[in-house]
Amino acid sequence: MDFQGISSNFLEAGVEALAVAVFKGEKATSAGLKEFDKLANGHIAAAIKSEEFKGETGDTALIRITPNGNIKASLLLLVGVGDEKEFNEAGVFITAGTATRYLRKCNVKTFAFLPRSKVNTVATVQNSVQAAITSQFELDKYKTKDKNNKAITKVVVCVDGANTTELKTGIARGIAIGDSMNFTRDLANEPPNILTPAEMAKRTAKMAKDVGLKLDVLNEAQMEKLGMGSLLSVSKGSDQPAKLIVLRYTPTRNSAKKGDLLALVGKGITFDTGGISLKPGEGMDAMKYDMSGGATVIGTMRAIALLKPTVPVIGIVAAVENMPDGKASRPSDVVTASNGKSIEILNTDAEGRLILADAVAYAEKQGATRIVDMATLTGAVIVALGDQNTGIMGNDQALMDEIINLGKETGEGFWQLPLGPEYSKQIRSDIADIKNIGPRGKAGTIMGAVFIQEFVDKAKWAHLDIAGTAWSDAVRPHQAKGPTGVALRTLVKFIEASQ
Repeated sequence: MDFQGISSNFLEAGVEALAVAVFKGEKATSAGLKEFDKLANGHIAAAIKSEEFKGETGDTALIRITPNGNIKASLLLLVGVGDEKEFNEAGVFITAGTATRYLRKCNVKTFAFLPRSKVNTVATVQNSVQAAITSQFELDKYKTKDKNNKAITKVVVCVDGANTTELKTGIARGIAIGDSMNFTRDLANEPPNILTPAEMAKRTAKMAKDVGLKLDVLNEAQMEKLGMGSLLSVSKGSDQPAKLIVLRYTPTRNSAKKGDLLALVGKGITFDTGGISLKPGEGMDAMKYDMSGGATVIGTMRAIALLKPTVPVIGIVAAVENMPDGKASRPSDVVTASNGKSIEILNTDAEGRLILADAVAYAEKQGATRIVDMATLTGAVIVALGDQNTGIMGNDQALMDEIINLGKETGEGFWQLPLGPEYSKQIRSDIADIKNIGPRGKAGTIMGAVFIQEFVDKAKWAHLDIAGTAWSDAVRPHQAKGPTGVALRTLVKFIEASQ
C-alpha cells in the first residue's frame, strides 16, 4: 500500500474517492462541509436533514459526485465520528479504518482521507495510516477460493497546514505500527498444527533479523538447567518441545535511568487442551489464540525496533503446547519453579500462570526493573469485563496508572482489579508453597495474578489479562473479526514515554 501526506488541495488529490470525517450534529453549512456539499449538489444537506446521516460514530453515507477539472474523484464518503470534543487519536484510527473497509467493499483502489482532527499532525497521520493497514487484515489466509481480493492500494492523508517532516514522520510511524499489529494478528490466527512453539520461534527469528533485534531461544535442556520446573511441567504432555523466546532491543543512545530495564513477557500457549484437566470439546478450537499475549510481545518488539526509542527493552515469550498424553502433569503433582518455590498443580488447565512464573522470574534475573506481562489467562476476566476492557493488576500503582491513561489515548481500555495479602493467602498450599488455583468460583482473574506475583521479587510489575480483548467475535466497521493485536499500540506509547 502506498501512502502520501498532503497539507492542502484535498479535493485535487487525484484519487477515486474522498473520505471526510463529520461530527455529530454538524450542519452542511459549516465551514468544514460547505465546499463538499456544493460539490455534492446539496446531497450532504439532504442526508443530514433526513437524518439518514447523523454523524454518530460509525455512520457512513456514500455520495456520487461528478469529476470536474482537477477533481478526479467520483465518490464522496462521509464518516461519522461522534462528538467533536471527544474526537481523539483513537477516533481518527476508527474513522480511517471505517473509511478504508467501506471503500474497499466498493472496489475503490485509491482514496484521500480528511480526518479534520485537532490532535497533533504526527499522531493524526500515524493513526490514519496504521488504521488503513490494519483494517485490511482478514482471516482468509488459508482459503483457496472466496478470498477477499479487493484491496486499497493508495491512501492520501490530508492535514491542513502540516509540514513535510510531520507528514513523513506520521506515515513512517503508522506503517511500522500498523504492519506490526498485522504481524501480531497473523501469528494469533495461525492454526496450531502450523504454529508450534518451534515455528513461533522460527518466525520470530526471521522478524528479528529483518528489523535488527537480538534473539536467543532457550530449549528445554537449557530451561531445565535454569530450574524452570513450572514452565516445563506444562510442556511434558506434548510432542512439541517448549521454547523460551528472548528478544533484546538496545538503543544506539540510551536515555534510560541507570539500571532501568523494561521487560515485556507474554504467554505463548500455541494450543491449550487443558491437559489432563481437559477442556470441553465445544469451543476448544478457539484455544489456538492462547498465544496472543506472546504474539503481542513479539509484535511490539518489532514495532519498537523500527521506531527506535532510546530505552532498552527485552521481550520474553514462553512458547508451549498444553496436551494430555501419558507424560503430562497430573492434578496433585508438585513442581519447583526457577526461583525455588514449590507449586502444587491442582488444575492443569491453569497452565498460563505456570509458564509465566518462570518467564517473569527469568526477566528479573536478566536485570528487568519493570515488567509488564500479558496473557489470555482467565475466562473469569471475560465474565467480569466482557470484550471492552483488559484486566490490569500489579504491584505498582504509578505503572498501572500510566498504562491505563495511555490506553485511553489509543482507545484500548484497561480496568484495574485489586490485589492484596488476603487474596494471596487463598493460593497457599497445604503441601507446597503455593497452589495454581484459588477457591472455586471466586476471583479467578485475581487468583491468576497473585500467583504470578509470587515470582516477581523487586521489579515494578503489571499484569494484563487480555482473554476478553485479544479476539473479536464480530466484524467492526474498522476491523475484521478475529485477533485484535490488543495492547500493542498502548505498549508502544508506554515505551516511548519512558525515553
